Amino acid sequence: QVQLAESGGGLVQAGGSLRLSCAASGRTLSSYAMGWFRQAPGKEREFVATINWSGGYTYYTDSVKGRFTISRDNAKNTGYLQMNSLKPEDTAVYYCAATYSLGYTTHEYDYWGQGTQVTVSS
Repeated sequence: QVQLAESGGGLVQAGGSLRLSCAASGRTLSSYAMGWFRQAPGKEREFVATINWSGGYTYYTDSVKGRFTISRDNAKNTGYLQMNSLKPEDTAVYYCAATYSLGYTTHEYDYWGQGTQVTVSS
């Protein structure tokens, strides 16, 4: 079983950048595909991006394409989400998750972190 812990959230002005980290413990992260999701107040948790175990495949939801980059460093047992050109509508709690195979919905992920708040001011 793997435990996940996000960090790197915070308050940023529109147009700014943040890099979220997802540190894994308990099992090696290379055993899993990873995903990032977000949940804004009053809304359902939504898919943001996913990356396969090696980093050779990535996929993004349309609203973040060209602005966000998902990556991973298996040697450090850590995943990342680089967020550039942030918009107020990106404000949410961001969660990292792990699954044995690629997934694009919350139901496909087995392990979740506690989340980190990202707030983008206009």
